[in-house]
Amino acid sequence: MSRPAWPTVLFDLDGTLADTIHLIVESYNHTLATIGQHRDPDEIRSWIGRALVETFEDVDPVRAPQLDRTYREWNLANTDRLIRRYAGVPELLLALADAGVTMGVVTSKRRPTAAKAMVAVGIEGMLPILAGLEDTATHKPDPAPLRHAVAQLGVDPADCVYVGDAAVDVLAARAAGLASIAVTWGAGLRSTLLGAEPDHLVDSVEELTALLLPGDDT
Repeated sequence: MSRPAWPTVLFDLDGTLADTIHLIVESYNHTLATIGQHRDPDEIRSWIGRALVETFEDVDPVRAPQLDRTYREWNLANTDRLIRRYAGVPELLLALADAGVTMGVVTSKRRPTAAKAMVAVGIEGMLPILAGLEDTATHKPDPAPLRHAVAQLGVDPADCVYVGDAAVDVLAARAAGLASIAVTWGAGLRSTLLGAEPDHLVDSVEELTALLLPGDDT
């Protein structure tokens, strides 16, 4: 059996465990079109990882609540159609569970939306802790969501690593006292992720698996 590098692994959801990037970009496109706006897809991708309402407050402070509702309604209605699985993710989670690793998800999504996404990509029930938007007053890159998850699990931050695809994930992990792993298959550009100075950067689920489960104790 492989020996885990960290006894506790927390994951971001969008762009890390579930390929929601196209879904998110299209959800923003639909929502912005309702107020006559259009943004470059690369700009929209840079928003991924932040709390939705905070992003819309930057776009249009007056209409932010309306935009938030429009986005969520369209996103939920189109999740099953547009979400995609990342090959190897369920197998990674099973291997971590077999190695006795404690796992959880920390996301800027609301918990019901996150749960629906996890069902859609076949990883429901595989991560016992789900920390969502509702659980903290502040959000990534603030460390509060990660601190909340660590407290719920009753573990030491020094024994944890956070895996995510955005610079805000790396910044939140550092501020919360966790190690960080940035993955390049999600929303974040490699150069942007490197600029955030993660502890590790990986380009594939296979590389992530080897990093999280590096040894063999047999």
